[in-house]
Amino acid sequence: MSTRPSSYWRLRPYLYRLEGNRCTQCGHFNPLARKICRKCGSRRLERDRLAHRGKLRQFTVIYQPQTGFEKTVPYAVGWVEMSDGTQIMGQITDCEPSELSVGMDVETVVRKIRVEGESKLIVYGVKFRPVL
Repeated sequence: MSTRPSSYWRLRPYLYRLEGNRCTQCGHFNPLARKICRKCGSRRLERDRLAHRGKLRQFTVIYQPQTGFEKTVPYAVGWVEMSDGTQIMGQITDCEPSELSVGMDVETVVRKIRVEGESKLIVYGVKFRPVL
């Protein structure tokens, strides 16, 4: 996936701080700057941030990576339920895959994701790490 620098900069609040809009009617968190709740269709949304801690609900270890991730194998990707109930998937970092277990506490951290083609733009984003 190629991200043009201009679109990358517009996504920074969500990519770095997990910001979005929370519906005041149903409580659903809507990533990015949506104007209508994806769950109930309400237009009553307020700017919010996801919680920064959660529990690892499922995970898998990747041994055959996508193009661009060859130097990081093996790496783990997990399904995390944040403390506010929102569920999000992301890469698990700062540990060996063998150290992971379902139900463990994790927290968000900002880490390098990749380097974009000719522009050499370094793309950062949120990953999860075990809480020690």
